[in-house]
Amino acid sequence: MATLHIDRLLETCIKRGASDLHLHVGRAPTLRLHGRLRALETKVLEPEDTVSLMKAITPERAQQELQEEGGTDYGFAFGDEGRFRVSVFHQRGNISLSLRLIPNKLFTFEEIGLPQIVKSLCRRPRGIFLVTGPTGSGKTTTMATMVDYVNINLDKHIITIEDPIEYYHPHKKSMVNQREVGVDVPSFSEALRRVLRMDPDVILVGELRDLETMEAALQAAETGHLVFGTLHTTSAQGTVTRISQQFPVSQQNQIRIQLASSLIAVLCQALIPRVDVRGRIAAYEFMVVTGAVSNLIRENKVFRIPSAIQTGKKFGMQLLDEHLFRLVAEGKISAEEAIDHAQSPGTLQEKIEGFQKGQISMPEELINPEEKQAEEVFRS
Repeated sequence: MATLHIDRLLETCIKRGASDLHLHVGRAPTLRLHGRLRALETKVLEPEDTVSLMKAITPERAQQELQEEGGTDYGFAFGDEGRFRVSVFHQRGNISLSLRLIPNKLFTFEEIGLPQIVKSLCRRPRGIFLVTGPTGSGKTTTMATMVDYVNINLDKHIITIEDPIEYYHPHKKSMVNQREVGVDVPSFSEALRRVLRMDPDVILVGELRDLETMEAALQAAETGHLVFGTLHTTSAQGTVTRISQQFPVSQQNQIRIQLASSLIAVLCQALIPRVDVRGRIAAYEFMVVTGAVSNLIRENKVFRIPSAIQTGKKFGMQLLDEHLFRLVAEGKISAEEAIDHAQSPGTLQEKIEGFQKGQISMPEELINPEEKQAEEVFRS
């Protein structure tokens, strides 16, 4: 019965367009729909329910890790309809599951509203491109779109290192090998240590989670590879600071020099509920590393990065708060949501109030006005 039960729950998640499914003792199965939690009208789950549901979908290897470590993460395909990334963990002595739906469909730059300049940056032969943002901000979807663009348009050898694998990439014009941490390789750092012997052109690192992984990613970018990576930072300035501060003080100057020469761009994103239609829309901060930005990183003047982004519009750059303001002015998101996600909430609030009173004019057009903004593309 457990298998049938879990199948019905997974089908419900897909049919309703939910991003997540939560299975916790003492609550009915719960979906995350357009960023908000919605309980299904079914029975409240008992301890034996979550155990049987867990056993129906969890491989033996992961069940053993759950016993030994108190938690486990893995991914699995649900027929042709999609993949799920699963986190299983103990809480109050019971089993809980959180499942994230990863759609099978790979999206285009236009569908997710990425600046067109990202295409040319994805054609660079070397360097590091970082996609950042909080958990659930759609970083995985953005990275998959960038990898798919390279896969379709260039003849490259792409190697991804993920925990777990989320989007599957078939071989197209490029050749793609995907390595799953815990299945194909024990750790990110070990995978990166070995990857340079595999003749890669493009390397995707699912998460730059520790000093060793960051060091290896920077080295790969310096030695003639294009590296895509993610961090949980919320601004371009914060991303540069986070990377340099991961290292001992004695190394930080050298790391800034490496970063100044290797970093291509930082794309920070947030997913925000829409008010004009159902779903969520992505707001971006985007920094291209020009000569001026490179100098600021090298000289440790990162506090000047926001003003460099403001003056770099011709390169496609924009601050997150500028994008949030435009989305409010266009009636796509609420002022409250924009302020909640802003880098400088007080300043943005004043600007929005000025606009609502007619004291500030309509903001500039989006960088690529011909693009349609993503409406319900982002599910993560």
